[in-house]
Amino acid sequence: MSNASGAAPCGGPVIYLAGGCFWGLEKVFSVIRGVTDTECGYANGYKLIIPDYMTVCSGKFGYCEVVRVCYDPQIVSLERLLEAFFMVIDPTLLNRQGNDRGIQYRTGIYWSDEAAREAVTSYVKKEKEKHGEFHTEAVPLENYFPAEDYHQDYLDKNPSGYCHIPRDEIEDIRRTFSGD
Repeated sequence: MSNASGAAPCGGPVIYLAGGCFWGLEKVFSVIRGVTDTECGYANGYKLIIPDYMTVCSGKFGYCEVVRVCYDPQIVSLERLLEAFFMVIDPTLLNRQGNDRGIQYRTGIYWSDEAAREAVTSYVKKEKEKHGEFHTEAVPLENYFPAEDYHQDYLDKNPSGYCHIPRDEIEDIRRTFSGD
């Protein structure tokens, strides 16, 4: 797996989640107790291209917008993080969420270690059974690059910025997954 030199180590387990525009997804996971860091980035695209936002938006190189989620498994399990993920995405949509359309907005779960693979594939199998159609990919992480600085914590810096995830859903996630 290739990695950009700008990606800081997590110091614990990590999972990469794609669910439409990464701004809202990053905000969702940043409010969950036990998540130690989030970072917007680009994953699983053409290996010879180091992506930037315009390259990813072109759809030509297969990258998707993802959120790297670092977490403390003593506080929050990977299964609970996947539960939150499926609360805010529609896994039946192909290459879109909300108003976001294109391959870069596909839904996906990407792991970088064997323990996460087992947990993800088990969870996704159960989730697939709930839907007649299912388009959320669950595959190993091939590559990851952090997004530009202006994408990081975007909704904190721009509280009225675009988000396909309703603000009340983000608040529900905070309450549900933070014990408030």
